[in-house]
Amino acid sequence: MGSIVQSDPWEELRRYTSARVALGRVGDSLPTEELLRFGLAHAQARDAVHSAFEPAVLGRTLHQSGWNTLCVHSRAPDRASYLLRPDLGRRLNEVSAALLSERIDPSPPDVLFVAADGLSALAVRRHAEPLLHSIRTLLPEEWRTGPVVITEQARVAIGDEIGELLKAKVVVVLIGERPGLSSPDSLGMYLTYSPQVGCTDAQRNCISNVRPEGLPYDAAANRLIWLLRECFRLQLTGVQLKDRSDFLQATLAR
Repeated sequence: MGSIVQSDPWEELRRYTSARVALGRVGDSLPTEELLRFGLAHAQARDAVHSAFEPAVLGRTLHQSGWNTLCVHSRAPDRASYLLRPDLGRRLNEVSAALLSERIDPSPPDVLFVAADGLSALAVRRHAEPLLHSIRTLLPEEWRTGPVVITEQARVAIGDEIGELLKAKVVVVLIGERPGLSSPDSLGMYLTYSPQVGCTDAQRNCISNVRPEGLPYDAAANRLIWLLRECFRLQLTGVQLKDRSDFLQATLAR
């Protein structure tokens, strides 16, 4: 007796992607196996949004890798407030703002990294340290870097206030992206030149889906360094800074 599942003519594509394609069908419905996989993926995405960040654990991991760190918190006191009030995640609470305001650095950083939980603390826990390791191997010696600012209950824009208080030329926010059904641990990098409160998304560049199954660490690091070099040359980021790193690499490879 043959299978009751009718295969999809595009099934060969499943070898090349984790996207939900060519699932087949049983009558007018999904096969039971695919329905269960969908339920699992949905549960993993929800868990990623609500999972604990544990900044102290990340701090110890980064210290072992040779990074100095600071831990700060947004104005969102807990996860429920963070999800209901996105505005609270874009600014530091009073204690954290005072901590950074009192920090005097005679040589402000050229590049400041912020590691933030965002909508997937899982992504930051898994990928922040190995990604920063790849970035460090490519950083020019003349670029000064500040401590990695580990930020809890954070949105992307909180990097503007952190960068402004620490007088960084550029802030790079490593943050957990909104989980998808095939990527609960996707990490994004957002870089902003001359960060200050009030910057808009049009003033940032984004490198998305950083993880071994998406954009690998070394490739993401190479793209970031290319953008940073252009950022310093043009003294801007955002819509006016076009990512042509892939084009130039392909040209050099010919």
